Amino acid sequence: MSPELLFGCDFSSSPSRRKPILMAAGTVSKGCVLLASLDRLESLDSFDAWLRRERAWLGAFDFPFGLPRELVEDLGWPRSWPDLIGHYAFLSRFEIRNTFATFCNARPVGKKFAHRATDGPSGASPSMKWVNPPVAYMLHAGAPRLLAAGVNLPGLRENDDGRIALEGYPGLLAREILGSRSYKSDNPSKQTPERLIARKDVITALENGHTRLGLRLKVSHAQRDALVDDAGADSLDAVLCLIQAAWAALQGPPRYGLPVDMDGLEGWTVTA
Repeated sequence: MSPELLFGCDFSSSPSRRKPILMAAGTVSKGCVLLASLDRLESLDSFDAWLRRERAWLGAFDFPFGLPRELVEDLGWPRSWPDLIGHYAFLSRFEIRNTFATFCNARPVGKKFAHRATDGPSGASPSMKWVNPPVAYMLHAGAPRLLAAGVNLPGLRENDDGRIALEGYPGLLAREILGSRSYKSDNPSKQTPERLIARKDVITALENGHTRLGLRLKVSHAQRDALVDDAGADSLDAVLCLIQAAWAALQGPPRYGLPVDMDGLEGWTVTA
């Protein structure tokens, strides 16, 4: 049986009071996802402590869980997921950037980055990208902590732990609703009325169940206002991941909606 407690995580590789990791907690029943709370984690140590709390949950986390197989094989890095993540954890960000830049510089224009199989269906940035957005650093900060905490990682490192972690990506659901319209920016000069309207449109679509996942979001008036007013949309991204976690929970074990033939080195974005 899937855990009743669900989480969506908007992750930061360098969390702070200004830019925390946001955890949206909720439950799902009869096709309705109830947002219970939004919690802020202002350090990676706080994230570690959160992961290690003894309780059953299923969460969708907004960072890549793996690297492209093509990249891993080219670099001669370990080809099992736990060993790869253990190796990656010991690299510095400087080493990651230089290694990946060297790889990219040796490749033709238009094919600089290697991609995971999930990148196409999800529309996510390559997990080896170190700028705009720096998802390679998010992987570096996040995946080793999941491994060290001993959580169940379907398709990657499975066990019977009651804490189940899946890779989420809020942009996948947001684009389904908005197309190419932008709904967020951390730059105050770009926090426009158009982006505010786009956030309202995302929330309205989620409340009405107007996505292919068929789940309806239930929020209070105060919660709705807070989601709309967050111009960086970190809280809304956490809620989008919560919706993905709810869908996965309804698919049930052992795969929680992940493809049976997913690459056990690269990982997969749930709902992609």
